[in-house]
Amino acid sequence: MSENNPSQSKQAQSTPQNADENLMQNSNIEHDLLQKAQAELAELQAKSAELADQYLRAKADADNARRRAEEEISKARKFAVEGFAESLLPVADSLEAGLIIKDGTSEQIREGAQATLRQLISALERNKVVAINPAAGTKFDPHHHQAISVVPSELEANTVVTVLQKGYSIAERVLRPALVTVSAPK
Repeated sequence: MSENNPSQSKQAQSTPQNADENLMQNSNIEHDLLQKAQAELAELQAKSAELADQYLRAKADADNARRRAEEEISKARKFAVEGFAESLLPVADSLEAGLIIKDGTSEQIREGAQATLRQLISALERNKVVAINPAAGTKFDPHHHQAISVVPSELEANTVVTVLQKGYSIAERVLRPALVTVSAPK
């Protein structure tokens, strides 16, 4: 048959060569694809290592920040009253100095007590401790006042008549309400 059709014999002879060329071409393509895949894999592994490093650094930074915050909170709790105690030291010194004087007159003792009270009030105010001392006729406020009794009065109902004991607040928070008597309804 090959003698009758020269094109078939030519094709038959060239097919093994084409197959070899195709095989080599496919091999080259596969080799190129493999190299490309390996390069992409190396790039992804480098990126993964970089991200893992960034994660570990961020985690360490977060742990350090948390630890520092915990230490600061611990110190703040431990020394929270330090400023307040420091402002009370002059009051304690004045009281001790007053007790040392054995032969003081009642006037000297009174002046010393008044000076010490001024120091104490000043120390409290520096630390935002403010007296709650409502004037007579002030509207009763259950958030700042505690009514001890209701008394007949010429004042409007539910107003403060007298203050039996001052109250105190610190930074707008009531430490102790003022003890008051309140006017009865007419």
